[in-house]
Amino acid sequence: MTHLVQINHIHKTFGNTAVLQDVSLTVQPGEFVSLLGPSGCGKSTLLRIIAGLEHQDSGDVYIGDRRVDGLAARDRNVAMVFQNYALYPHMSVRDNIAMPLMMDRMGLWARQPMVMGWWPGNRSALQEIDQLVRGVSDSLQLSTLLHRKPGQLSGGQRQRVALARAMVRDPSIFLMDEPLSNLDAKLRVEVRNELADLHQRLGASFLYVTHDQNEALSLSNRVAVMDKGRILQMDSPQR
Repeated sequence: MTHLVQINHIHKTFGNTAVLQDVSLTVQPGEFVSLLGPSGCGKSTLLRIIAGLEHQDSGDVYIGDRRVDGLAARDRNVAMVFQNYALYPHMSVRDNIAMPLMMDRMGLWARQPMVMGWWPGNRSALQEIDQLVRGVSDSLQLSTLLHRKPGQLSGGQRQRVALARAMVRDPSIFLMDEPLSNLDAKLRVEVRNELADLHQRLGASFLYVTHDQNEALSLSNRVAVMDKGRILQMDSPQR
């Protein structure tokens, strides 16, 4: 279920460098917002703060009506897709997609291969996980690739696996950190179109980091232009 996401007066420094300066931003339910700016302007740091991977010096983050500043990353119900995909190379596509669900719904011992099949409660959990993995795989045309390892996939296929792993948890918001930057120009356009279609089908909230103006304008309901740790302007691409 998608939620309003609100960031209020965020400040962040690394050493003597001010990375974020009084940044406020709202992402409405179902909205696609892009953070557009040069490298080092603070856009990826802001994404990591929302995800709980970094902590701000001051300011607060709300997801829905809940302040999440004190919550660990795994408790915020956000899904982050990284530039390098962050897939487990030794796992199949199916296991990569299923991993967030297994970590959420099964304890450490229950996930061990030798006991997974007979651990109390595992059978129903595994059936539900399998159903969710197949559903999201069908929607991203990955069903025939579930047995493969990431090294056997193209760049576009690996990106779809990363998206599937994010989608399977039904997050409050998708946080995407330059997810297309490692793709060649032709494939980037193809995956960008798939991403736009995915947003329309899911009706989910997206916060998307990019330095590519064409990406930001073609995908977004609104674009926030960032530089030197500040949001300079925010508006719809049509304005």
